[in-house]
Amino acid sequence: MDGKFVNWPEAKIHVLTHALHYGTGVFEGIRAYPSEGNLWVFRLQDHMARLFNSAKVYRLKCNFTADELCDATLELLRKNKIQATTYIRPIVYASHLDVRLDILKGSSSVAICAFPMEKLFEREGLNVCVSSWRRIDDSSTPPLAKACGNYINSILAKIEASSNGFDDAILLDRNGAVSEGSGENIFIVKSGELATPPLTCSILPGITRETVMTVAQDLGIRVEERAISRAELYTSDEVFFTGTAAEIEPILTIDGRTVSDSRAGPITRRLVDLYGRIVRGKEPKYVRWVTSVYGKT
Repeated sequence: MDGKFVNWPEAKIHVLTHALHYGTGVFEGIRAYPSEGNLWVFRLQDHMARLFNSAKVYRLKCNFTADELCDATLELLRKNKIQATTYIRPIVYASHLDVRLDILKGSSSVAICAFPMEKLFEREGLNVCVSSWRRIDDSSTPPLAKACGNYINSILAKIEASSNGFDDAILLDRNGAVSEGSGENIFIVKSGELATPPLTCSILPGITRETVMTVAQDLGIRVEERAISRAELYTSDEVFFTGTAAEIEPILTIDGRTVSDSRAGPITRRLVDLYGRIVRGKEPKYVRWVTSVYGKT
């Protein structure tokens, strides 16, 4: 917290902290994976770069450089002697005690926490619905910034899905095109080709999304960023979510309609297997994406 390592029970903020009341913070989700006695952090520098871009949108000041936050993350993992699959959460937030909306004269703080976390979802393959809630739009609350307050939109969709017996939700943008999941980007497979909504469909520019696009193209799979209709979801050969926490998660049904015979399709399985090797530093071609915690990359 603000450059000091603090024991878990002492990692506290005041009840009048601005970010608690107004969601005035930006954050990242980062994964680390154990392999052969080491721990590998996946795309650490890219996540920190996105954190700073998000902070820039809201003019939140960060009193540390991206490199300093990367170093602090690695040291945090070492201090906790973590050797398990881990979720890392850096956050920059308005920390002054004030109920007024203007944050330009206020203070900000930075914290990083890390804790073991295996799978985000309880089972492999999801049953999802298309939410009645629309995705936030760039004209009001920019989705490209990973801002704390943005996730109220996701929470509404998630509550609706859970209340109706689904694992997660897909949100449409204001024009009715597919946007993303409650906390994940989305891909469809049609005739052996991948498609995913573009940034103009109110999505977060996901780092796992970009990873999948790069890897798929390297495998010779055509990838297209384009608008996807709701009906097209129902007729796709395969559909899957991507995200740091979700990783690559197959979707088995959408609004009760079966996708890929209710099992992960061949392209999804291929990407899942390769992704699992990449994040553990086992693919030399992509070793630039992983940072070693306990030894040299």
